[in-house]
Amino acid sequence: MHPAIVYTLCRILLLLVSGGVLYLLGLRDPFYLMVAAFLVSGVASYVLLSKQRDAMSARIAKNRK
Repeated sequence: MHPAIVYTLCRILLLLVSGGVLYLLGLRDPFYLMVAAFLVSGVASYVLLSKQRDAMSARIAKNRK
């Protein structure tokens, strides 16, 4: 599977999981829930998805040559 697809699916999964956890923790307003989920998943993906991000960028760089 192409690394960009794997990375994108992992980002979407992190967004959904962080939204679910924040909802369970009591954040019920849809706007604030969405904003907080984007922020939390962004930080989590920066830490957790470094291998996938590196693989994606290497594959893209290889295809550009």
